[in-house]
Amino acid sequence: MPLIPEEPQIHESVPGPRATAGGTRTPQAPRPVPAPGPRPAPRPAPPRAARTHPSPGRPGSARPGAPAASGVPAQARPADADVQIQLVPATDATAVTAADEAVDVLLDSGRAPSDILVLTTGDIHPWAQHELSFGEESYWRQQDEGSDVFYASATSGRVAKRPAVVLAVNGGTDEESARALPAAMGRAGALLVVCGDPERLRTLL
Repeated sequence: MPLIPEEPQIHESVPGPRATAGGTRTPQAPRPVPAPGPRPAPRPAPPRAARTHPSPGRPGSARPGAPAASGVPAQARPADADVQIQLVPATDATAVTAADEAVDVLLDSGRAPSDILVLTTGDIHPWAQHELSFGEESYWRQQDEGSDVFYASATSGRVAKRPAVVLAVNGGTDEESARALPAAMGRAGALLVVCGDPERLRTLL
């Protein structure tokens, strides 16, 4: 009996490759809104997933494959070429959500949670609001422990430097936002992701 050559199998390519340790990611259904990160220490507070404030976590269903390419003019880039700037277009109302999605991208690309700092120019992130309800000492101790993503106000003088900084331009005056940009840059060791209105940011820069 003549041999029939095996029909080659065609494998469907998976869009948006983001390799992770231990295998290749496959598309997943939109996941429930999680908290910004696990907090193992017991506290007399409701589970983070049950919080009532808006967008406390980092939704994965609408996140981009990678932060948008920088729209920052070349003359506005820092002298330190080791720090990369990326711009994610967003409005004041969506900047925090965009920042959460950028954090997801960084984590999926292999960044450790302790490498990431999220700053806001307007209202502080819902995670920071919740943690500050237990007192500033407990809140700042989590930064010192350095075991997870940390969220703070861009105007705070106590924020420590981390390799990756995500700045959400979610409010504040133009003067406050203009001060927040170099402050965020000074705290970024390798990468600064700015989530905000590109035209406004170009004006401020």
